[in-house]
Amino acid sequence: MSVVVITGATAGVGKATALRFAEAGYHVGIIARDDPSLEAARAEIERFGVKCHTVNADVTVASAIMAAANAFETQLGAIDVWINNAMCGVLAPFRALSDEEFRRVTDVTYLGYVNGTRAALSVMTPRDAGQIIQVGSALAYRSIPLQSAYCGAKAAIRGFTDAVRTELIHERINIQLSMVQMPGLNTPQFSWARNKFAFAMRPIGPVYEPEVAAEAIFNVTRRPVRELWVGRSTMQAIIGQFLFPGLLDRMMVKKAWEGQMTNELNVPERQDYLSGPVRGMHQVHGRFSDESRTRATAITSGVPGKVLLGSAALAGLLLVGKLIARRR
Repeated sequence: MSVVVITGATAGVGKATALRFAEAGYHVGIIARDDPSLEAARAEIERFGVKCHTVNADVTVASAIMAAANAFETQLGAIDVWINNAMCGVLAPFRALSDEEFRRVTDVTYLGYVNGTRAALSVMTPRDAGQIIQVGSALAYRSIPLQSAYCGAKAAIRGFTDAVRTELIHERINIQLSMVQMPGLNTPQFSWARNKFAFAMRPIGPVYEPEVAAEAIFNVTRRPVRELWVGRSTMQAIIGQFLFPGLLDRMMVKKAWEGQMTNELNVPERQDYLSGPVRGMHQVHGRFSDESRTRATAITSGVPGKVLLGSAALAGLLLVGKLIARRR
């Protein structure tokens, strides 16, 4: 039976992905920082009749993630798929972030992927087989205000992944390395990310359910690709960045600043997950299910992807034209 390991798998995309793989018959290894949440996720996964092994570890600790990889191999068998997903964020202008806050986001969201990739390669390379999937974001290409540390980390993951992929190709190592760029998702992220505003925050629309991300990730294991862009908004953001970066800078000033604000005040004594785990909110979905979409278009490389990419580029040009016309 196949084995998948997922970091940050007790909530949101990570948990949705763990359940999707369990449904498909995979044994599942999950890494997170909170024992009760790990146990709750394990119980849900094992309802599909598969084995689940949990490890309480911080992805920023390289030795702990390496030990986790060895533990999964012992408890579940050879790891076929490793999915780096753990992340954290601070919602605030860059000038309001402390050095410690910026460093923590970078350590978890970027170096956590580095540590996970190193651990996965350590057990996959001797077998010359396996697949590593990096859960990315449209923000890896098109940054937005109020999430400078997170955007920087996602862009760094893309650069890191491209570099490691070329090394694997050069060394003729048959490990597939893929990145899946996601749109705005309805996860608990905005309920427990550190927020320095008085008002609650939200993802920029359109918003998709986490199961959309999980299905895209699962499909990459069936049809391995270099990179997958999920959702029309992701395509528009990436293509728009290639074609009109300056115009998008100006659009982001209003659309992405105010677009992340809600009219609701933060709850009193609000907790966040930056320095430690938050308990009681480890569900798959966030607060935006009433507007979230359950299906998304996706494009990748290859001839069909290039045709779709050309169509998406044309759509992006038309969209930009409409926006310019509205501004006049």
